[in-house]
Amino acid sequence: MWDRGTSPSGYLDSMNVDEGANEGRQAYRPPTGADGGEATAGTERWTDPALGGAVREREDDRRLRPADFEEFVGQRRTLDNLKIAIGAARGRDEPVDHVLLSGPPGLGKTTLARILARESGGTLHATSGPALERPRDLVGILAQLRRGDVLFVDEIHRVPTAVEEYLYSAMEDFSIDFTLGDGERARVLPMTIEPFALVGATTREGLLSAPFRARFGLVERLVPYPVDDLVRIVERSARLLECPLDAAAARLIAERSRGTPRVANRFLRRVRDLSEVHRRAPDFATAADALARLGVDSNGLEDVDRHLLAYLADAEGRAVGLKTLAAALGESEDTIEEVFEPHLLRKGFLHKTPRGRIVTNAGLVAIGRTRRAASNDADDFGARRTDPGAATRGGHSLGTGTHE
Repeated sequence: MWDRGTSPSGYLDSMNVDEGANEGRQAYRPPTGADGGEATAGTERWTDPALGGAVREREDDRRLRPADFEEFVGQRRTLDNLKIAIGAARGRDEPVDHVLLSGPPGLGKTTLARILARESGGTLHATSGPALERPRDLVGILAQLRRGDVLFVDEIHRVPTAVEEYLYSAMEDFSIDFTLGDGERARVLPMTIEPFALVGATTREGLLSAPFRARFGLVERLVPYPVDDLVRIVERSARLLECPLDAAAARLIAERSRGTPRVANRFLRRVRDLSEVHRRAPDFATAADALARLGVDSNGLEDVDRHLLAYLADAEGRAVGLKTLAAALGESEDTIEEVFEPHLLRKGFLHKTPRGRIVTNAGLVAIGRTRRAASNDADDFGARRTDPGAATRGGHSLGTGTHE
């Protein structure tokens, strides 16, 4: 059993956790504060080196990220539930229950994890599912947790099964049995963990196993933001960026941001860039010009969205499988499902059937196409055969990015 008088790093050294850990990754090191000392409550530790490098924020990103619940706009039900959970945990002097946050990218899952840690008084330790390749990767993180800390795992649906099984006992009993060695030399070391809260973020909740999902006391699904909430977010970001955006420009950006704050802030930065370089006021005309230069139309569609719809239109009503669509667009299947399709489905431009994807009449109108009379019946979608199709048909070339 791990002696509580032994430091986490010493305990890990005794288990040789660093051994062989440099397969393209740094070995685990205990966290330190900004001055090199021990991390304190309310701070953050991006414990995986690869992820930590990816999330080092620019100054603009840091400034725009809400610091507490009061600054966070939208997702009222989720915020209310998190506030209640934090308040109840404080009253019982125990960590917040484990939380699963699901929803499309860019809606604020990471931000909410940060706020939850700050509001509950713990330190945030963050990693990602793909970074937890082996159980020892998880053990290295668990060993550094202090009472009330928050462990944030992004893309938690990608945690390997072997690591997931270690999380079961860590979440329920705050202990794990860590196996060292193989065969006759194998030994099991019990490890007690300080009570903590696990916050998992996922864009694919359905990929979590039922036993794993059942261990989260709070499951919150973030939804795309209404335009009015996005207007407030854009206006707040503009103030923080010292960009005197007018109300009409803020609404235009919000309307074309696919219900996603991350997209809205990206568009805002491009409007600011155009305004500064061309010495123009950041008004409606400048915003419209910036969005046009980005290829963003009135429906919030960008080039890949239009290419996707055009490819489906060329299929003349036949369903196109995800694998075929991904190959034609040069995108991964996950990217199509997680980034592009949600907006197209919400807009009613895309229809999914067991056989594949089909563009709707509204989708055809959005790209300036009309459905042929022979494939006019939306009710016939499910009966149409999957299209093995080519990447170029009907005058549309994915290679050049042009369409009729």
